[in-house]
Amino acid sequence: MFKKILVPVDLTDPEHYRDALNSAASFARQTGGTVRLVTVLPVLPSVVADYLPVETQGKMLDEASDKLRGLLADMAIGEGESEVVVREGSVYHEVLEEAEECGADLIIMGSHRPAMATYLLGSNAARIVRHAPCSVMVLRGKA
Repeated sequence: MFKKILVPVDLTDPEHYRDALNSAASFARQTGGTVRLVTVLPVLPSVVADYLPVETQGKMLDEASDKLRGLLADMAIGEGESEVVVREGSVYHEVLEEAEECGADLIIMGSHRPAMATYLLGSNAARIVRHAPCSVMVLRGKA
């Protein structure tokens, strides 16, 4: 049923993604599916980027990719059954693009408890749920 599972990962918040990773690993084992971890880095504003060494953005992408690979190793999913992707831009937009491009059947993601600003503007999770090209499972974080 769910053969291609996409898991958006916020590398700054392990509590936020731990349950999503465990659920994705479980689904993948049960269905023989693949897990694709994606993290989205913000684009550095040109005002900031101008003052940083040229290789800074490349280093950030490499570090994020290494962290995702480490998470996959911890998930104990077989080689060739998982992938990592690092994108730059707006979180919800890049996750939706990745889901479309990889043909995801399911997105599994964590969600924070909503703050007042979230009620007014909408969270990344809410935007992904509304616009995803596939099923979405949102796991609520602990209060």
